[in-house]
Amino acid sequence: MRHDAARRSLPIVDLAPPTRTRRVLPLAPGEAPRPRHAVWELTSACDQRCVHCGPRSGARRHDELSTEESLRLVDELAAAGVGEVTLIGGEAYLRADLLLIVRRIRERSMTPTLTTGGYNLSRELADGLVEAGIRSVSVSIDGLASCHDALRGRPQSFERAFAALRHMRAAGSQIACNSQINARTLPDLEALLELLAPEGIHAWQVQLTLAHGVAADHPEILLQPYQMIEMYAVLERLLARCEALKIRLYPGNSVGYFGPLEARLRRNSTERGHYFGCQAGVVGLGIESHGKLKGCPSLGGRANDGGQWREHGLAALWERAPELAYNRGRGVETLWGLCASCYYAPVCLGGCTSVSEPLLGRPGNNPMCIHRALELDAAGLRERLEPVRAAPGEPFDHGLLRLIREYKDPALRERLGPVQVDEPRSSRADEPAGAGSPLKQ
Repeated sequence: MRHDAARRSLPIVDLAPPTRTRRVLPLAPGEAPRPRHAVWELTSACDQRCVHCGPRSGARRHDELSTEESLRLVDELAAAGVGEVTLIGGEAYLRADLLLIVRRIRERSMTPTLTTGGYNLSRELADGLVEAGIRSVSVSIDGLASCHDALRGRPQSFERAFAALRHMRAAGSQIACNSQINARTLPDLEALLELLAPEGIHAWQVQLTLAHGVAADHPEILLQPYQMIEMYAVLERLLARCEALKIRLYPGNSVGYFGPLEARLRRNSTERGHYFGCQAGVVGLGIESHGKLKGCPSLGGRANDGGQWREHGLAALWERAPELAYNRGRGVETLWGLCASCYYAPVCLGGCTSVSEPLLGRPGNNPMCIHRALELDAAGLRERLEPVRAAPGEPFDHGLLRLIREYKDPALRERLGPVQVDEPRSSRADEPAGAGSPLKQ
Protein backbone atom coordinates (compact mmCIF):
# COMPACT_ATOMS: atom_id res chain seq x y z
CA MET A 1 0.00 0.00 0.00
CA ARG A 2 1.32 3.46 -0.87
CA HIS A 3 2.01 5.64 2.13
CA ASP A 4 -0.33 8.32 0.75
CA ALA A 5 -3.19 5.85 0.41
CA ALA A 6 -5.64 4.72 3.10
CA ARG A 7 -3.69 3.97 6.25
CA ARG A 8 -4.12 1.71 9.20
CA SER A 9 -5.46 3.84 12.06
CA LEU A 10 -3.30 3.73 15.18
CA PRO A 11 -4.61 5.91 18.01
CA ILE A 12 -1.30 6.52 19.65
CA VAL A 13 -0.34 10.05 18.74
CA ASP A 14 -2.10 13.13 17.42
CA LEU A 15 -0.66 12.74 13.95
CA ALA A 16 -3.71 11.02 12.52
CA PRO A 17 -6.63 13.18 11.31
CA PRO A 18 -8.87 14.05 14.29
CA THR A 19 -11.96 12.94 12.34
CA ARG A 20 -10.74 9.36 12.14
CA THR A 21 -12.15 6.74 14.52
CA ARG A 22 -9.27 5.55 16.66
CA ARG A 23 -8.65 2.57 18.92
CA VAL A 24 -7.12 3.79 22.16
CA LEU A 25 -3.90 1.97 23.04
CA PRO A 26 -2.98 2.34 26.70
CA LEU A 27 0.60 2.90 27.71
CA ALA A 28 2.31 -0.18 29.05
CA PRO A 29 2.75 0.00 32.83
CA GLY A 30 6.00 1.63 33.80
CA GLU A 31 8.59 3.00 31.45
CA ALA A 32 9.09 1.18 28.15
CA PRO A 33 12.55 -0.37 27.72
CA ARG A 34 14.87 1.36 25.30
CA PRO A 35 15.67 -0.41 22.01
CA ARG A 36 19.36 -1.26 21.77
CA HIS A 37 19.66 -2.97 18.39
CA ALA A 38 17.75 -2.17 15.20
CA VAL A 39 17.82 -4.43 12.16
CA TRP A 40 16.82 -2.38 9.12
CA GLU A 41 15.78 -3.90 5.82
CA LEU A 42 17.07 -0.96 3.80
CA THR A 43 15.63 -2.28 0.54
CA SER A 44 13.83 -5.37 -0.70
CA ALA A 45 15.82 -5.27 -3.95
CA CYS A 46 18.20 -8.23 -4.16
CA ASP A 47 20.73 -9.69 -6.59
CA GLN A 48 20.29 -13.28 -5.39
CA ARG A 49 17.29 -15.62 -5.21
CA CYS A 50 17.69 -17.49 -1.95
CA VAL A 51 15.67 -20.62 -1.22
CA HIS A 52 15.37 -19.56 2.44
CA CYS A 53 14.56 -15.86 1.93
CA GLY A 54 12.03 -14.74 4.55
CA PRO A 55 10.98 -11.46 2.91
CA ARG A 56 10.90 -13.04 -0.58
CA SER A 57 13.20 -10.25 -1.72
CA GLY A 58 13.88 -9.43 -5.34
CA ALA A 59 12.08 -6.33 -6.54
CA ARG A 60 12.28 -2.97 -4.80
CA ARG A 61 9.11 -1.81 -3.01
CA HIS A 62 7.57 1.17 -4.77
CA ASP A 63 7.14 3.00 -1.46
CA GLU A 64 10.56 2.51 0.12
CA LEU A 65 11.70 5.24 2.45
CA SER A 66 13.37 8.10 0.61
CA THR A 67 16.87 9.28 1.47
CA GLU A 68 15.45 12.20 3.45
CA GLU A 69 13.08 9.92 5.35
CA SER A 70 15.86 7.42 6.05
CA LEU A 71 18.09 10.10 7.52
CA ARG A 72 15.26 11.32 9.74
CA LEU A 73 14.64 7.77 10.91
CA VAL A 74 18.33 7.47 11.81
CA ASP A 75 17.97 10.55 14.01
CA GLU A 76 14.95 9.01 15.75
CA LEU A 77 16.81 5.73 16.32
CA ALA A 78 19.61 7.65 18.04
CA ALA A 79 17.13 9.60 20.16
CA ALA A 80 15.46 6.33 21.22
CA GLY A 81 18.75 4.98 22.57
CA VAL A 82 19.68 2.48 19.85
CA GLY A 83 23.36 1.56 19.98
CA GLU A 84 23.75 -0.59 16.85
CA VAL A 85 21.98 -0.48 13.50
CA THR A 86 22.41 -3.52 11.27
CA LEU A 87 21.60 -2.84 7.63
CA ILE A 88 20.21 -5.76 5.65
CA GLY A 89 18.05 -6.37 2.57
CA GLY A 90 17.26 -7.64 0.17
CA GLU A 91 20.73 -6.33 -0.43
CA ALA A 92 21.48 -3.01 1.23
CA TYR A 93 24.20 -1.97 -1.23
CA LEU A 94 21.61 -1.83 -4.02
CA ARG A 95 20.49 1.50 -2.58
CA ALA A 96 22.50 4.38 -4.04
CA ASP A 97 22.30 6.29 -0.74
CA LEU A 98 23.73 3.49 1.42
CA LEU A 99 26.91 5.41 2.26
CA LEU A 100 24.93 8.50 3.25
CA ILE A 101 22.84 6.44 5.65
CA VAL A 102 25.89 4.65 7.10
CA ARG A 103 27.61 7.99 7.64
CA ARG A 104 24.55 9.45 9.37
CA ILE A 105 24.35 6.44 11.70
CA ARG A 106 27.98 6.96 12.65
CA GLU A 107 27.53 10.71 13.08
CA ARG A 108 24.70 10.01 15.53
CA SER A 109 27.12 7.94 17.68
CA MET A 110 25.60 4.58 16.77
CA THR A 111 27.48 1.60 15.36
CA PRO A 112 26.57 0.76 11.75
CA THR A 113 27.01 -2.88 10.74
CA LEU A 114 26.09 -4.68 7.54
CA THR A 115 24.86 -8.18 6.75
CA THR A 116 25.22 -9.05 3.08
CA GLY A 117 25.26 -11.87 0.56
CA GLY A 118 28.18 -10.06 -1.03
CA TYR A 119 27.36 -11.02 -4.61
CA ASN A 120 28.28 -7.60 -6.04
CA LEU A 121 30.24 -6.11 -3.16
CA SER A 122 33.27 -4.61 -4.90
CA ARG A 123 36.55 -3.36 -3.42
CA GLU A 124 35.49 0.19 -4.29
CA LEU A 125 32.26 -0.22 -2.32
CA ALA A 126 34.18 -1.81 0.56
CA ASP A 127 36.47 1.23 0.75
CA GLY A 128 33.45 3.53 0.70
CA LEU A 129 31.70 1.61 3.46
CA VAL A 130 34.70 1.77 5.76
CA GLU A 131 35.24 5.47 5.04
CA ALA A 132 31.57 6.12 5.84
CA GLY A 133 31.82 4.35 9.19
CA ILE A 134 31.20 0.61 8.81
CA ARG A 135 33.32 -1.30 11.30
CA SER A 136 32.04 -4.87 10.87
CA VAL A 137 30.45 -6.75 7.99
CA SER A 138 28.95 -10.24 8.16
CA VAL A 139 28.80 -12.15 4.88
CA SER A 140 26.19 -14.90 4.51
CA ILE A 141 27.77 -18.21 3.50
CA ASP A 142 25.69 -21.32 4.02
CA GLY A 143 27.76 -24.28 2.90
CA LEU A 144 30.37 -25.42 0.43
CA ALA A 145 30.25 -24.10 -3.13
CA SER A 146 27.63 -26.40 -4.70
CA CYS A 147 25.35 -26.22 -1.67
CA HIS A 148 25.69 -22.46 -1.23
CA ASP A 149 25.14 -21.67 -4.92
CA ALA A 150 22.04 -23.87 -5.02
CA LEU A 151 20.56 -22.22 -1.93
CA ARG A 152 21.41 -18.70 -3.11
CA GLY A 153 19.99 -19.26 -6.59
CA ARG A 154 22.93 -17.70 -8.48
CA PRO A 155 26.08 -19.21 -9.97
CA GLN A 156 29.39 -18.14 -8.39
CA SER A 157 27.62 -16.95 -5.22
CA PHE A 158 30.12 -18.87 -3.11
CA GLU A 159 33.28 -17.40 -4.65
CA ARG A 160 31.75 -13.92 -4.72
CA ALA A 161 30.88 -14.15 -1.02
CA PHE A 162 34.49 -15.00 -0.22
CA ALA A 163 35.63 -12.14 -2.45
CA ALA A 164 33.39 -9.81 -0.42
CA LEU A 165 35.07 -10.97 2.80
CA ARG A 166 38.47 -10.21 1.28
CA HIS A 167 37.41 -6.81 -0.02
CA MET A 168 36.05 -5.75 3.36
CA ARG A 169 39.09 -7.01 5.24
CA ALA A 170 41.47 -5.23 2.83
CA ALA A 171 39.46 -2.03 3.29
CA GLY A 172 39.99 -2.20 7.05
CA SER A 173 36.71 -3.64 8.32
CA GLN A 174 36.26 -6.48 10.75
CA ILE A 175 34.69 -9.42 9.00
CA ALA A 176 32.34 -12.14 10.19
CA CYS A 177 30.20 -14.85 8.68
CA ASN A 178 26.64 -16.03 9.24
CA SER A 179 25.36 -19.41 8.12
CA GLN A 180 22.00 -21.10 7.85
CA ILE A 181 21.59 -24.55 9.38
CA ASN A 182 19.24 -26.80 7.48
CA ALA A 183 19.11 -30.28 6.01
CA ARG A 184 21.35 -29.27 3.10
CA THR A 185 23.95 -27.23 4.97
CA LEU A 186 24.47 -29.30 8.12
CA PRO A 187 26.88 -31.79 6.47
CA ASP A 188 29.00 -28.89 5.11
CA LEU A 189 29.53 -26.77 8.22
CA GLU A 190 32.72 -28.35 9.53
CA ALA A 191 34.46 -28.17 6.15
CA LEU A 192 33.17 -24.62 5.68
CA LEU A 193 34.81 -23.52 8.93
CA GLU A 194 38.20 -24.63 7.65
CA LEU A 195 37.74 -22.35 4.62
CA LEU A 196 36.48 -19.40 6.68
CA ALA A 197 39.25 -19.40 9.28
CA PRO A 198 42.10 -18.38 6.92
CA GLU A 199 40.03 -15.40 5.75
CA GLY A 200 40.35 -13.81 9.19
CA ILE A 201 36.76 -13.81 10.42
CA HIS A 202 36.43 -12.82 14.07
CA ALA A 203 32.96 -14.36 14.58
CA TRP A 204 30.61 -16.89 13.05
CA GLN A 205 26.88 -16.87 13.70
CA VAL A 206 24.87 -20.00 13.02
CA GLN A 207 21.08 -20.02 12.89
CA LEU A 208 18.31 -22.39 11.90
CA THR A 209 16.60 -21.82 8.60
CA LEU A 210 13.15 -20.52 9.55
CA ALA A 211 9.95 -21.92 8.03
CA HIS A 212 8.90 -18.63 6.47
CA GLY A 213 9.02 -16.89 3.10
CA VAL A 214 10.53 -18.96 0.32
CA ALA A 215 11.66 -21.63 2.81
CA ALA A 216 8.00 -22.25 3.63
CA ASP A 217 7.65 -23.43 0.04
CA HIS A 218 10.51 -25.89 0.55
CA PRO A 219 9.83 -27.80 3.79
CA GLU A 220 12.23 -30.50 2.62
CA ILE A 221 15.21 -28.27 3.52
CA LEU A 222 14.08 -27.73 7.11
CA LEU A 223 15.52 -29.79 9.93
CA GLN A 224 13.12 -31.99 11.84
CA PRO A 225 12.92 -31.58 15.64
CA TYR A 226 14.46 -35.00 16.24
CA GLN A 227 17.50 -33.89 14.20
CA MET A 228 18.41 -31.40 16.93
CA ILE A 229 20.48 -34.15 18.53
CA GLU A 230 22.49 -34.69 15.35
CA MET A 231 22.85 -30.94 14.87
CA TYR A 232 24.20 -30.44 18.37
CA ALA A 233 26.81 -33.14 17.85
CA VAL A 234 28.06 -31.05 14.92
CA LEU A 235 27.88 -27.85 17.00
CA GLU A 236 29.96 -29.41 19.75
CA ARG A 237 32.73 -30.20 17.29
CA LEU A 238 32.45 -26.73 15.76
CA LEU A 239 32.72 -25.11 19.20
CA ALA A 240 35.91 -26.98 19.98
CA ARG A 241 37.44 -26.11 16.62
CA CYS A 242 36.40 -22.44 16.86
CA GLU A 243 37.93 -22.19 20.31
CA ALA A 244 41.21 -23.51 18.91
CA LEU A 245 41.01 -21.04 15.99
CA LYS A 246 40.02 -18.12 18.28
CA ILE A 247 36.80 -17.53 16.35
CA ARG A 248 33.69 -16.59 18.33
CA LEU A 249 30.95 -19.06 17.46
CA TYR A 250 27.63 -17.76 18.62
CA PRO A 251 24.10 -18.98 18.03
CA GLY A 252 21.23 -17.04 16.58
CA ASN A 253 18.13 -16.95 18.77
CA SER A 254 16.77 -19.84 16.72
CA VAL A 255 19.37 -22.24 18.15
CA GLY A 256 18.69 -23.59 21.63
CA TYR A 257 17.88 -24.22 24.38
CA PHE A 258 19.29 -25.32 27.75
CA GLY A 259 21.07 -28.42 26.56
CA PRO A 260 24.56 -29.50 27.65
CA LEU A 261 26.19 -26.92 25.33
CA GLU A 262 24.11 -23.94 26.48
CA ALA A 263 26.75 -22.18 28.58
CA ARG A 264 29.47 -22.61 25.96
CA LEU A 265 27.18 -21.44 23.15
CA ARG A 266 25.75 -18.40 24.90
CA ARG A 267 28.88 -17.04 26.54
CA ASN A 268 29.68 -15.24 23.28
CA SER A 269 26.25 -13.66 22.93
CA THR A 270 24.81 -12.97 26.38
CA GLU A 271 26.17 -11.86 29.73
CA ARG A 272 23.96 -14.39 31.53
CA GLY A 273 25.46 -17.40 29.77
CA HIS A 274 22.06 -18.84 28.87
CA TYR A 275 19.02 -18.02 26.79
CA PHE A 276 16.58 -15.72 28.60
CA GLY A 277 13.59 -15.35 26.35
CA CYS A 278 12.67 -13.64 23.11
CA GLN A 279 13.95 -10.05 23.12
CA ALA A 280 11.95 -8.82 20.12
CA GLY A 281 10.36 -5.54 21.14
CA VAL A 282 12.32 -5.55 24.39
CA VAL A 283 15.78 -4.57 23.15
CA GLY A 284 15.36 -5.49 19.49
CA LEU A 285 13.57 -3.61 16.71
CA GLY A 286 12.91 -4.54 13.08
CA ILE A 287 12.33 -2.01 10.30
CA GLU A 288 11.02 -2.85 6.83
CA SER A 289 12.10 -0.82 3.82
CA HIS A 290 8.81 1.08 3.56
CA GLY A 291 8.84 2.09 7.22
CA LYS A 292 6.84 -0.62 8.96
CA LEU A 293 8.13 -1.33 12.46
CA LYS A 294 8.08 -4.69 14.20
CA GLY A 295 9.72 -6.30 17.19
CA CYS A 296 11.40 -9.11 15.28
CA PRO A 297 13.07 -8.48 11.92
CA SER A 298 12.35 -12.08 10.85
CA LEU A 299 8.57 -12.01 11.32
CA GLY A 300 5.73 -10.48 9.35
CA GLY A 301 1.95 -10.62 9.22
CA ARG A 302 -0.68 -8.75 11.17
CA ALA A 303 0.46 -10.06 14.55
CA ASN A 304 3.85 -8.42 14.05
CA ASP A 305 2.81 -5.18 12.36
CA GLY A 306 3.70 -2.48 14.87
CA GLY A 307 2.58 0.33 12.60
CA GLN A 308 3.97 2.72 10.01
CA TRP A 309 6.82 5.01 11.01
CA ARG A 310 5.75 7.61 8.44
CA GLU A 311 2.41 7.90 10.16
CA HIS A 312 3.32 7.90 13.83
CA GLY A 313 7.06 8.17 14.39
CA LEU A 314 9.38 5.76 16.20
CA ALA A 315 8.92 6.86 19.82
CA ALA A 316 5.13 6.56 19.87
CA LEU A 317 5.08 3.16 18.18
CA TRP A 318 7.83 1.75 20.39
CA GLU A 319 6.10 2.88 23.56
CA ARG A 320 2.51 1.96 22.77
CA ALA A 321 2.01 -0.42 19.85
CA PRO A 322 1.02 -3.78 21.41
CA GLU A 323 2.63 -5.69 18.53
CA LEU A 324 5.99 -4.26 19.59
CA ALA A 325 5.33 -4.68 23.32
CA TYR A 326 4.25 -8.33 23.06
CA ASN A 327 7.27 -9.75 24.93
CA ARG A 328 7.35 -7.10 27.67
CA GLY A 329 5.97 -8.71 30.79
CA ARG A 330 4.95 -11.85 28.93
CA GLY A 331 4.62 -14.92 31.16
CA VAL A 332 4.18 -18.69 31.06
CA GLU A 333 0.43 -18.31 30.41
CA THR A 334 1.32 -17.82 26.72
CA LEU A 335 2.94 -21.27 26.49
CA TRP A 336 1.26 -24.43 25.20
CA GLY A 337 2.21 -27.95 24.24
CA LEU A 338 5.32 -29.37 25.90
CA CYS A 339 6.76 -25.89 26.48
CA ALA A 340 3.98 -25.18 28.99
CA SER A 341 5.23 -27.93 31.32
CA CYS A 342 8.97 -27.47 30.78
CA TYR A 343 11.29 -26.88 33.74
CA TYR A 344 12.83 -23.90 31.94
CA ALA A 345 9.50 -22.35 30.95
CA PRO A 346 9.69 -19.20 33.15
CA VAL A 347 13.09 -18.27 31.68
CA CYS A 348 12.91 -19.54 28.11
CA LEU A 349 9.23 -18.74 27.41
CA GLY A 350 9.20 -21.08 24.44
CA GLY A 351 12.38 -19.90 22.79
CA CYS A 352 12.58 -17.85 19.61
CA THR A 353 9.23 -16.54 18.36
CA SER A 354 10.47 -16.51 14.77
CA VAL A 355 10.95 -20.29 14.99
CA SER A 356 7.68 -21.32 16.60
CA GLU A 357 5.22 -18.91 14.99
CA PRO A 358 5.98 -19.89 11.35
CA LEU A 359 5.80 -23.57 12.28
CA LEU A 360 2.65 -23.82 14.38
CA GLY A 361 0.88 -20.50 13.83
CA ARG A 362 1.67 -18.86 17.16
CA PRO A 363 4.57 -18.73 19.63
CA GLY A 364 4.79 -20.65 22.88
CA ASN A 365 5.37 -24.22 21.65
CA ASN A 366 8.81 -24.66 20.12
CA PRO A 367 9.86 -28.15 19.02
CA MET A 368 13.27 -27.01 17.71
CA CYS A 369 14.83 -27.36 21.15
CA ILE A 370 17.75 -29.56 22.18
CA HIS A 371 16.57 -29.93 25.79
CA ARG A 372 13.19 -31.13 24.58
CA ALA A 373 14.72 -33.46 21.98
CA LEU A 374 17.00 -35.05 24.58
CA GLU A 375 14.20 -35.50 27.12
CA LEU A 376 11.99 -37.18 24.52
CA ASP A 377 14.87 -39.30 23.26
CA ALA A 378 15.49 -40.61 26.77
CA ALA A 379 11.82 -41.66 26.88
CA GLY A 380 12.08 -43.46 23.54
CA LEU A 381 10.17 -40.74 21.67
CA ARG A 382 10.79 -38.13 19.01
CA GLU A 383 8.93 -35.29 17.30
CA ARG A 384 8.54 -34.47 13.64
CA LEU A 385 6.69 -31.81 11.65
CA GLU A 386 4.23 -32.48 8.86
CA PRO A 387 3.01 -29.73 6.48
CA VAL A 388 -0.68 -28.89 6.69
CA ARG A 389 -1.05 -25.61 4.81
CA ALA A 390 1.11 -23.90 2.22
CA ALA A 391 2.19 -20.27 2.51
CA PRO A 392 0.22 -17.69 0.49
CA GLY A 393 3.35 -16.31 -1.20
CA GLU A 394 3.79 -12.95 0.58
CA PRO A 395 6.81 -11.40 2.34
CA PHE A 396 7.57 -13.07 5.67
CA ASP A 397 4.58 -15.38 5.28
CA HIS A 398 4.43 -18.95 6.48
CA GLY A 399 2.45 -22.11 6.05
CA LEU A 400 1.31 -24.30 8.92
CA LEU A 401 2.60 -27.61 10.19
CA ARG A 402 1.35 -30.13 12.69
CA LEU A 403 3.68 -31.55 15.31
CA ILE A 404 3.66 -35.33 15.70
CA ARG A 405 5.12 -37.03 18.76
CA GLU A 406 5.89 -40.68 18.07
CA TYR A 407 8.11 -43.59 19.06
CA LYS A 408 11.75 -43.60 17.96
CA ASP A 409 11.58 -47.28 17.18
CA PRO A 410 10.27 -47.77 13.61
CA ALA A 411 8.45 -50.97 14.52
CA LEU A 412 6.62 -49.27 17.38
CA ARG A 413 5.78 -46.29 15.15
CA GLU A 414 4.30 -48.60 12.57
CA ARG A 415 2.29 -50.63 15.10
CA LEU A 416 1.13 -47.95 17.55
CA GLY A 417 1.04 -44.74 15.51
CA PRO A 418 1.43 -41.24 17.01
CA VAL A 419 1.55 -40.67 20.74
CA GLN A 420 0.40 -37.04 20.46
CA VAL A 421 -0.42 -34.59 17.67
CA ASP A 422 -0.26 -30.83 18.22
CA GLU A 423 -2.31 -29.12 15.54
CA PRO A 424 -1.34 -25.55 14.59
CA ARG A 425 -3.13 -22.77 16.44
CA SER A 426 -4.39 -19.37 15.37
CA SER A 427 -1.95 -16.49 15.56
CA ARG A 428 -1.62 -13.79 18.21
CA ALA A 429 -3.72 -11.51 16.02
CA ASP A 430 -6.58 -14.03 15.88
CA GLU A 431 -5.94 -14.82 12.24
CA PRO A 432 -7.50 -18.11 11.15
CA ALA A 433 -5.12 -21.00 11.59
CA GLY A 434 -5.86 -22.21 8.08
CA ALA A 435 -4.82 -19.02 6.30
CA GLY A 436 -2.97 -19.80 3.10
CA SER A 437 -3.47 -22.33 0.37
CA PRO A 438 -4.29 -26.00 0.94
CA LEU A 439 -1.16 -28.09 0.63
CA LYS A 440 -1.03 -30.07 -2.60
CA GLN A 441 -0.83 -33.79 -2.03
